[in-house]
Amino acid sequence: MQSYWSIIALLRNYKGQVLTVVLFNILSVIFSLFSLTMVVPLLGVLFGIQPIVTEKPPVSLNPNDLIDLFYYEVSKLILNDAGEITTDGQMRALVFICAFVIITFFLKNLFRYMALYFSAPLKNGVVRDIRNRLYHKVVNLPIAYFSEERKGDVIAKMTGDVQEVESSIMSSVEVVFKEPFTIIFFLGTLVVWSPQLTLFVLILLPVTGLVIGRVGKSLKRSSKKVQAQMGVLVSSMLETLSGLRIIKAFNAIETSYEKFQIQNEEYLRQKVKMIRKQHLASPLSEVLGTIVMVLVIYRGGSLVLNGDGLTADLFIGYIVIFSQLIQPSKALTSSIYMIQKGMAAAERIDTVLNAAETIREKPNAVGLEKFEKEINFKTVSFSYENGVNVLKDINLVVKRGRTIAIVGPSGAGKTTLVDLLPRFYDPTEGAVLIDGIDIRDVKAWDLRAKLGIVTQEAILFNDTVFNNIAFGLKGVSEEDVMNAAKVANAHDFISQMDKGYHTNIGEDGGKLSGGQRQRISIARAILHNPPILILDEATSALDAESEKLVQDALFKLMENRTSLVIAHRLSTIKYADEIIVIDEGEIIERGNHTGLMAHNGVYKKLYEMQAFV
Repeated sequence: MQSYWSIIALLRNYKGQVLTVVLFNILSVIFSLFSLTMVVPLLGVLFGIQPIVTEKPPVSLNPNDLIDLFYYEVSKLILNDAGEITTDGQMRALVFICAFVIITFFLKNLFRYMALYFSAPLKNGVVRDIRNRLYHKVVNLPIAYFSEERKGDVIAKMTGDVQEVESSIMSSVEVVFKEPFTIIFFLGTLVVWSPQLTLFVLILLPVTGLVIGRVGKSLKRSSKKVQAQMGVLVSSMLETLSGLRIIKAFNAIETSYEKFQIQNEEYLRQKVKMIRKQHLASPLSEVLGTIVMVLVIYRGGSLVLNGDGLTADLFIGYIVIFSQLIQPSKALTSSIYMIQKGMAAAERIDTVLNAAETIREKPNAVGLEKFEKEINFKTVSFSYENGVNVLKDINLVVKRGRTIAIVGPSGAGKTTLVDLLPRFYDPTEGAVLIDGIDIRDVKAWDLRAKLGIVTQEAILFNDTVFNNIAFGLKGVSEEDVMNAAKVANAHDFISQMDKGYHTNIGEDGGKLSGGQRQRISIARAILHNPPILILDEATSALDAESEKLVQDALFKLMENRTSLVIAHRLSTIKYADEIIVIDEGEIIERGNHTGLMAHNGVYKKLYEMQAFV
């Protein structure tokens, strides 16, 4: 239930709407009660079942006093000046009763509509808030979280599970805000009319609630399995779309299809099982309601026949009011089922919202206005959750304005090392310092504002060229973007596009070549004008011609900046001030190109192998 209350807690942001909805629902219930409690007794007076009331009763909120007051008003219409019942008087009373019914039903439905009118932005506003919280949480979670979780499952939680909360828990809010008031007001009237019979009703209701609750818990379990299987399906679709070239190239279309069919069949099985339990709500509550109704009629009929304080006309009114309790009880029962179904989705959403943010900014974090001296990796070790050290006792000082190249075999820990600088991860041991300040004590925005990152695979967004280059910046002029593109050797091909800088480049920049994507990525880093650069194999995936253009752009980008360059093509980093060779998480060699070649170690072997190839 914790997940449910965390969602309901979001209603605190909508206190005004909640109070308005509750008020209109109460008014709707009151007029519904009026229309039912008054008609039967009034007709009783009209047709002579009830005695004529000639003395005005006291005015109060007591249901019996209100009924007597209406008896009196109807009696005045029926009787003429001589105190006799006339046909004209009865017709006037009949018109009054019909008008009374129309007015009360109109007001009941008017207030009901007003309650729904104000609940619409309330329910959808809460769902919007959940989506906002999820997105904010996802972009703040550490990178390591997504290496453990399937991306498809995260997407399923942000889409399907939120939709499930909207269609189940939030759609039940209007029931929760209305039907309890209906039950309370109607039960209150029944208590006044016959405490003995109402006590009998109150004994029966918990028994039905217990049966419904057991089925509801089973529905919640089934719903959780359905949502989890949807995460598997979404993950499978994402893998298929990202790996479509490989699927086709290796003739794995049928294999992929068979795998998806099995997953989809399991989803169908779980979904059918859940829906069957869900459909059990209405017939089960109706059968239980009918049993309770029959028992009430039997018990009430016994009280009337035995003369135990319940008259025939009051018993008829009692049954009418009680029959109106069945529908809100059924609605409340169905909403319990829906809430239980939505709870499974809410709990899955909570796994994201409650995920630990291991990379957190300290409350007293300091600003970092300038980078003036050096970056210091001081006795840094790092391990992922498996506990195996990826980096071991790394000591590296990068002076301002110098270029440090990091080389080594795949899996040596090169990317992990540079990922510590923007705090994608934090060291397990040791510290990363900028100008003598531990970056864990620095405001994250200030730290990352000092960094520019160009990766092997250019990360671009389904937007225009302009917005991709100006990404993360506000109020940037087109001239500034154009100048950055010129430095990155990107201006010429951008100008040839249909809409120039305002051309949409598609998802992941799919409308561009690899070299073009990389140059836009470099233009983005140039526009940000960071003092520190991280280049992670920025040219390794390019052909020779594109590499030359991109390498030229990178040289321009690196001028007068501090750079950490990861490279597989060692010919591109001969210019570096210092080259660090990492293997199995440790620095095994360091120096410039000439010195390392003379050393005749790992670096020379790697370089000669590439030169030979």
